[in-house]
Amino acid sequence: MYRPVFLILTAMLTAFSAKSQFEPYRFDAGLQVGMSGYLGDANTSSVFHKPGVSAALTGRYRFNARMALKLQAGMAGLRGNSADFDNQLPQGENFSFRSTVYDLSLRYEFNFFPYGIGQAYKQLRRVSPYLTAGAGVTIVETGGVTTAAPCVPLGFGVKYKISPRLNVAGEFTMTKVFSDRIDGTTLRDPYGIKSSVLKNTDWHSNIAISITYEFGERCEDCNYVD
Repeated sequence: MYRPVFLILTAMLTAFSAKSQFEPYRFDAGLQVGMSGYLGDANTSSVFHKPGVSAALTGRYRFNARMALKLQAGMAGLRGNSADFDNQLPQGENFSFRSTVYDLSLRYEFNFFPYGIGQAYKQLRRVSPYLTAGAGVTIVETGGVTTAAPCVPLGFGVKYKISPRLNVAGEFTMTKVFSDRIDGTTLRDPYGIKSSVLKNTDWHSNIAISITYEFGERCEDCNYVD
């Protein structure tokens, strides 16, 4: 049961010490576009029911070919209608909403393979699946009310290096928002169970494609890497 977790942790620790796997560029920046979804009181089961549009700007610091730290600022449109599902709200009421969410988050990325192009002695691969996780803040605008709350994005994806500086990636992310107001104040605590940091809180999802460009060439001198 714990073997896969152990193998992932071992690979991550190895990546920290793999100085031979430094990439030639420190940074990349790019654009992400995709489809957004919502899970909460008005939708308890279907991640992309009534999907919206999402977009984000990203900036990444690349520690080496296995690890990176990404800053992401994005927005997404969300909507839902409790009448579309079998679960019954008190008094048989139905609720619908539309909202816009804005996320700012810092995310760690771990590539399963050393990611890069050329330099065969480094065993770099042009394609690599990856995991991502982080923390940030979500701002929600719905029904004339604006709410801010902490969030935790969790996701996975696959990236492909088109050229030495150009990358494309596909990613699926679920973001836990520590608030019950993504779907507005009307749907807050609909069953009379008071919300808390971990209870009755909402999620939003995102499936997206991104393209990034690398810059900030590293200074390499023999075995020294800046």
